[in-house]
Order: sequence, then C-alpha cells, then structure tokens
Amino acid sequence: MADRMVDILAVHAATQPDKLAIVDDRPGCPTVTYTFTQANQRSNQYAALLVDLGVTNTTKVVWCGQNSAGLLLVANAIQKVGGVGVPLNYRLTPEEAAYVIDNCDAEVVVVDAEYASLIEQARPTSKVRDVLTFDGDGSLEARLDGYPTENVEPVEGSVGTTMTYTSGTTGKPKGAVRAAIQNQDQASALVQLIGYQPDDVYVTTGPLYHSGPGGFAVLSLMLGNTIVVQHKFDPEDWLRLVDTYKVTTTFTAPTPIRMVCSLPAEIKAAYDRSSMKRMIANAAPWTLALKKLYLADFPSDSLWEVYGSTELGVDTVLGPDDHLRKPGSCGKPAPGVEVALFDESGQHITEPHVKGELYVRATNVFTTYYKDEEKYREVTRGDYHTVGDVAYFDEDGYFYIADRKRDMIISGGMNIYPAEVEAVLDQSPDVFEVAVIGVPNEEWGENVHAVVVPAHEGVTADAIMAFGRVHLAGYKVPRSVSFVAELPKTGSGKVLKRELRAPYWNEPAQLRPDGPAL
Repeated sequence: MADRMVDILAVHAATQPDKLAIVDDRPGCPTVTYTFTQANQRSNQYAALLVDLGVTNTTKVVWCGQNSAGLLLVANAIQKVGGVGVPLNYRLTPEEAAYVIDNCDAEVVVVDAEYASLIEQARPTSKVRDVLTFDGDGSLEARLDGYPTENVEPVEGSVGTTMTYTSGTTGKPKGAVRAAIQNQDQASALVQLIGYQPDDVYVTTGPLYHSGPGGFAVLSLMLGNTIVVQHKFDPEDWLRLVDTYKVTTTFTAPTPIRMVCSLPAEIKAAYDRSSMKRMIANAAPWTLALKKLYLADFPSDSLWEVYGSTELGVDTVLGPDDHLRKPGSCGKPAPGVEVALFDESGQHITEPHVKGELYVRATNVFTTYYKDEEKYREVTRGDYHTVGDVAYFDEDGYFYIADRKRDMIISGGMNIYPAEVEAVLDQSPDVFEVAVIGVPNEEWGENVHAVVVPAHEGVTADAIMAFGRVHLAGYKVPRSVSFVAELPKTGSGKVLKRELRAPYWNEPAQLRPDGPAL
C-alpha cells in the first residue's frame, strides 16, 4: 500500500525528459504539444497556484471542460498537491452542476473557458471561493508564468484522492471516493495481462471526466506513454489521429467505435489502422455484431473487453481469443480481484448458470460515497462491494452480465439513471405520474423513453421533451414518450418496470427482472 500518490509526471520528466507526453491536435487549430519536462513544469505551476489558494489534502477541487492538454495538466496538478479532484460533466445543466459543486463542498473550480458560463450560473449557492479559467483570454496562463516550475511537495500522507460523481437510485448523484492507486501490484498485474508497453500511444476516445477514458489516460501517463487528446469526438478525425500518431491503445464505449466502423469503406481505407494493439471495450456491453465490425477493420488480436465501474474499477477481463468463442461474456476476474455472486437470501452461488448479484473483493475499490455512508453500507457485504449488477458464470469460469444496474440506462456509453429523470419530469404541470425506461437503439445502445400518465387532456410528447430539455442534460432528455392511463404496480405500489420494458425488448416481462433479486 502506498503512503501517498507518486508524482508520476515528475518521475517521467526526470527519466525521459524529452519524450512527447501530450498532443492536443484539433482540426483548424495549432497543435499543442508537451514533452514530459514541459508538462511537469506547467503542472507544477498550476500546483503552486493551488497551494497559494489554500488547497490541501482535504480541499475539493472541481475541474471541468472538454478534452484538452490543459485538463490533463490541471488534474495532475491537483494530485501533486494532494487535493481531492472532482471531475464535472460539462454536459450538465447549471442546476445539475450546482448540485455536484455544492454536495462535494468544492472550494476551487478550474474550468475551460468554453464552460465558464456553466460554472458562473452554478456558483451562486456554492462554497466556491476561486474559479480559474484556462484556454481563455490568457490571463490565467500569464498568472501561471509567474510561478516556479520546480516540483511541489504534496501534503504528507496524501494518496491522490479522487471523487467521481455517479447517479444513484434516489435520483441524486453520489460522490464515489477512492485513492488513485491503492495497490500497485494489482495495477501492474493488469498492465502485464493486457500487454501494455512503455512506447504505447493512447488516444482519448471519450470524455476525460468519465472514469473509463480518464482512468485509462492516467494509466497511460503512469506508464510514460504519449497521450493524444481528441477535443471532441468525430469518427474520421479519430482515424486521422490514429494514423498520424500511430496510436496503439484506447478505451471506448460502443457508440464511438460503431461510428468509426460505419464510415464508408473509402474513408476508412485512407487511414492506416494497423498500429492499434490494445482496444479496451467498456462503458456498455459491445454486441457480437459490433465486435465483428471492429475485427473486420482493426487487428484481430487488438480487442480486449473489461467489465467494471467507477466504484469498483476493472473487475473482469476478456482477451482477444475469447470474443467469438465466448459471445456475451465479460471475461474472467481481473488480477487481484475476487468476483462472487450472491442469491436473494445472501448465499454464495457456486454453480454455473445460476444468476445472482455480482460482488467484488479487491483493494482498488472506492472507500465510500461522500456524505452518504448509509448508501455505501447498502452496497457492502463484509469486504465485498457491488453496484447492483446481476450475472452468472459458465463451466469455464467466464462471467456474463445478465442485467445491468437496477433500471439504469446506458446510452452512448453514458450511464443514465431513470430516477433522476423521473424526479425532473414529475415537476411538469403536464405530468401526473411518470416512469422512465431504456428502449433499444442500434446506434446508441439505448434511448431514454418516458411512460407518462398525463395530468390533463391534450398533453403531447413534444411538451414533455421540451420540459426535459430545460432541466436536464441533453443526453438525459427522453427521445420518445408514450401515454398510459395508469402505471403497472406491485401490491406495495412499486412500478413494474419490467412490464413497461418487455414490449420494446421483445422479451417476456418475467424474463427482465426488476432488480437484482432473481
């Protein structure tokens, strides 16, 4: 167990000072590059400024913005001084952002100029005392130039804490607190299993605020890899970056790679894809059809799939040889991770093909939900933890996720919790009662669908969706609405969402369990 987080930028600046660390290459803009020396020096200046602002190992520092070199340097600077880094989803509405900022007790916010207005609108009720805006008029950069470039010593005992917000069944986001790296041996074993190399080149296929793309970017940084930042995802531009920088590894949800593989053949042929060695599939299940599309366009031994979560990290791994041999599987337990299934009565399941709630025992898991210890206890069974997924394993020990977190929708790799959407739509004067479910969508995996009991005659789907657009981030707004006279419920009054989902998924209602108890 490490006493504190290693200043990895400082290590690489000392051992490979001139190696390219970060590339920020955007169409129509000058390419920004940093060697490890330059990246470390700039991050040190950010760190010195944070120290001047009173940041310690208990201070919550929110960072927000689309992918950029600046964002990576800021996040690293927070680690350098031992602060608690809190990534903020830039797609949130001001009221959603305000909740996260308030709930985490943030004192400092560092934001890309593009999203400064979001922070300004979210700030009035918060404890924030300092907002730093980068990539704007240059004033912050000029201020940083006055700070020393030497390494900054973090507070003794700091392990590089992060707090990533993930919504819960109550509809309010929860801050999952974890140390950046708690067990170096577990991380090293995963690196060896997948075969990462010091000369790998990582491209950010997805937003850095998301625990997957961000976490694997941190892993690449630890290994001394070059990180190529794609500011905003575009499939052809992604291919350009892969070709130009000979990208060898990335982490991606299904939607981006589906968009890449669906490009016309002549466009794909214009870019060399042979450098890709370690494609990590995650964020939502990749269908067998999508895997076959990928394997037709990229090296056959490059595809890896991992199952995990913000709270529990990487829990299972499926290697390149198993995708066609074990369709639907998420693999075997990752190194240093014990996966166990428990039935409704709490008994440990030891027989194959028997479904149960999936629990994980490992050192590299979250330590609590900030200000919600009760919820943390609900997902803890001794030293096992769960995020509520239902799974089974086969005779060879390969795991399969049978149903995802209770009611959760995954659209384009983004987790959307119906309770949060329902809580907003319930405020509409047009809504008497509402239930939100996920319905199939070929491109995005699932779309948000609202089943509404109208409060009066004449209510339209457009009106419901318009209300949602005012109060919800765009990806959470229902894409379709249906109307019913009443919602199906259990005797205790709980909505039977399995009955609502069944027609859309072309499955008998009883085969889509309403929660993890089977």
